[in-house]
Formats: sequence, C-alpha cells, structure tokens
Amino acid sequence: MRTAEKVIITTAVTGSVNVPSQSPYLPLSAGQVTEAALGAIEAGSAIVHLHARLPDGRPTFEPEVFDQIIGPIAERTDAVINITTGGSTAMTMEQRLAAAVRLRPELASLNMGSMNFVYAGIADKVTEWRYDWEKPYVLNTYSQPFVNTFDAIEHTLRTLGASGTRFEYECYDIGHLYTLAYFVEKGLAEPPLLVQGVFGVLGGIGADHENLEHMVRIADKLFGEDYSFSAFAAGRDQIQFGTHSAWLGGHVRVGLEDSLWIGKGRLAESNAQQVGKVRAVIEDLGKQIATPADARAMLALRGVENTERIS
Repeated sequence: MRTAEKVIITTAVTGSVNVPSQSPYLPLSAGQVTEAALGAIEAGSAIVHLHARLPDGRPTFEPEVFDQIIGPIAERTDAVINITTGGSTAMTMEQRLAAAVRLRPELASLNMGSMNFVYAGIADKVTEWRYDWEKPYVLNTYSQPFVNTFDAIEHTLRTLGASGTRFEYECYDIGHLYTLAYFVEKGLAEPPLLVQGVFGVLGGIGADHENLEHMVRIADKLFGEDYSFSAFAAGRDQIQFGTHSAWLGGHVRVGLEDSLWIGKGRLAESNAQQVGKVRAVIEDLGKQIATPADARAMLALRGVENTERIS
C-alpha cells in the first residue's frame, strides 16, 4: 500500500440504501444533496461520492438530476466528483452507467462483483413510513442480489476509461480483490488503484477489525505499492473503521450513505458533522488532511480542467 502522507476524506452524501423514514437529515432532492456535499467539502472532504434521488427520496439514475447536483458543486469548489455506477439493485447496467457516461467525472465507483447486498432489516426498525415506495424497496433486497458480472465490470472499465475516468474499486469481500487483480493483469485497471474496503454490509465481509487488516494484507500481496487503501464500515462502526484505516496509512470515507449516526443513539444532522468528527480523529493521529489537489496527485486524476461533458 502507498502510505498516505495526507489522508483523503471521501464523503458519500446520500447513497441509495438508507430511506427517508430513517432520518429527517438524509438529503433527498438535488438541491439538498448539493448543499450537503458543499458542507462536507467545506469541512474538509476532498472527494464527494454522489448518488441522486427524486424529491421523495427514491433513487434515480437520470443524468439530468446528477447534473443539477454536480453543476453547482463544480462551480463553487474544486472538489473531486465521484459518480456512482452502483446505483441500486432495481436499476439495469445501462441505467447505472448513464450519469457517468454523460458527465464524465474524474472518478467513478465500481463494485468488484455480484453479491447479496441486503438491507431488508431496515423494515424491522421503521415504525412509520413517509413514502409508499420505501418498505417494498428495502424488503426486495432479501431476494434480489446486486449484479455486477465480469463482462459488466469490463464494459464499465472500457466505457468510462475511454473518457479518462478513473475508479474507486469497491471491494466488499476478499474475492473482490482477486477480481481486481484479474483486471489489472488484463491491462484494464491501471495503477495507481484506489481500493475502497467496504465492511458491515449483510452479504459481504463483516465489520471486524481483523478483516480490515486481512484485506490490507491481501491487497499488499496482490498490488504492492500500486494502490492506495480506503475503508468504511456501514452503520455504527463508521468512525472506528475510518480511524483504523488512517492509522494503517490509508484514507477514510464517511457520509450519510454509509451511516446515519454521529454517536450512540444520536442521528448525524449533516454529512459535514461526520466529516468534522473524522477529521478531528485524523489530526489527533498527527496526520494531515488531503486537499482536492493532493487527492488528484495521489490518485493520478486528470483534473477538472480536462473534464468535458456530453451535452
């Protein structure tokens, strides 16, 4: 692993897992997601990882909605924009790629395999639903896997890679590291790699700190110095795993996509609040926070001046 001299904070602003009935602070509309992202950037986030939703919170793939979010962020900041290609289990591959193909971000997420991605347990905790779509949506994940086959991964690498987009490789289990190594060997995934270890999703590797260290060991074996590591855990373990990743020499990810909490029994009131908390931890470890320019240099991104959108 490339030990980080400065720690990149990525903020996953809204995602497509958590639903409006879980928290009044979850950003929903394009305007809300934009303002939440801007707050996170001001608090110290170098990268914002973006999903889009309709005003009722329903996840959407429409490039026009993404553009409403990204346009103001790009106009007001120099933060690195990372567009999801994960979307949701309800979307086709074409739909999941639509925004990234149109908007050509510097960075896009790429899930490194098909998997059971279950968050049906949300239905056991919500007693009052704000919208009719929410409960069937979360329950569907118990029977509907997230599909990202090898040909879908290759298609994504070729399609987005052709426009200079690089990738945040999301690895939900050890096998995903070996999948990434396969595409590195094929010459389709080019170092320096950003490996995002994802822990605590039902169907993936558990939020156990031994698992985090094991993932880093295997990644070291496969990629040597050709990768940077970042980690997050879903839910209550978010800050602990960010701390552990930074302590190991890696980067961190926070945000309301991954956890709605700021402490035990306390809902986070904003993404910026989570950024502020993890930033304080990183600085207490004696480490510096990476700027967007630092992140671009470490990850070999092309820079906003070389980003052109398809209108």
